[in-house]
Amino acid sequence: MAVNLIQQFGRTRTREILEQSFAQFQADRAVVDLARRVRRQEESLVGYEQAMTCHLGDFREYSTLRRELSDLERKNARAEGRGPGEHESRGEREKRQRHISDLRKRMKQHPCHACAEREAHARWAERWWRLKRETDQLRSQISGRTGAVAQVFDRVTDVLTELGYVVPSKERGDGELEVTGPGRVLMRIYGERDLLVSECLRRGVWDDLDAPGLAALASSLVYEPRRESESGERNLPRGAFRAALDATEAVWEELQSLEISHRLPEGTAPSPGIALATYKWAQGAALDLVLRDAELAAGDFVRWMKQAVDLLDQLSIVADGPLGRRARTAIDGIRRGIVAYSGVS
Repeated sequence: MAVNLIQQFGRTRTREILEQSFAQFQADRAVVDLARRVRRQEESLVGYEQAMTCHLGDFREYSTLRRELSDLERKNARAEGRGPGEHESRGEREKRQRHISDLRKRMKQHPCHACAEREAHARWAERWWRLKRETDQLRSQISGRTGAVAQVFDRVTDVLTELGYVVPSKERGDGELEVTGPGRVLMRIYGERDLLVSECLRRGVWDDLDAPGLAALASSLVYEPRRESESGERNLPRGAFRAALDATEAVWEELQSLEISHRLPEGTAPSPGIALATYKWAQGAALDLVLRDAELAAGDFVRWMKQAVDLLDQLSIVADGPLGRRARTAIDGIRRGIVAYSGVS
């Protein structure tokens, strides 16, 4: 939205429009509703914390160790997949391995690790962490409500400038901006991960994917698991997909760090939970096999395929050469059977 507004009105005029917009009016009035939501979620947090209470020790402390270890192991697996000598030194790898070993030792030594109901407590802890993150974001929205829309626009604009999607105008001064070639590509991408898609296209991250692999990658960008544990990486498609997913997640982490540094809300990482099912479906597999892999009802699977087709359709328009053609082939692979009958456009 930001890059489209800059292209149409320029930065200064866009900011004036946003400051006077109905969205800003709603943002100010919405504070009362946001405060009510925070209070309700705080009550739920108390309930979740009671549900994860362990008679052996502090389970929140234990779950913090588990989450930290899980995140670090995932980063370690990705770093090892990129091979030695890339992005980090041997000393950094050894330091990370020591950190992982220390976390594993601390976790196993924690009193809660021996609890017979550990995994049941862990599920409540997962809900607590997710709701806490949402509640913290709501509090941040409340604290930044004055001029919130224009302020967010400024931060987004700073990110776009740093990435080269907009640059200072050569014809006009006073902080005016103009959209670059990559920015014009971004203008034609719509979705929660539009910037990630654009950056992956710029860097050629998906150039080696075949059509089913591209379909699987698209599903990883639109799919939102119901629980964090659903977004795991087991049973992924083989071949080029895994390298492309690793590279995509590395780009996401880079963008996430950049956006956080500009005080923009945290996003969610790509979720390859139905990647294998999508890959097989795009290859022509039977529906019952695909649904078993996806662990989804037919209606849910169709809904995610609709969103994947929408993203692939955008890629078919903005991607150059072979990748655009593979996106169209991927669409044909997905748009069949129950997905075609459901009216995917």
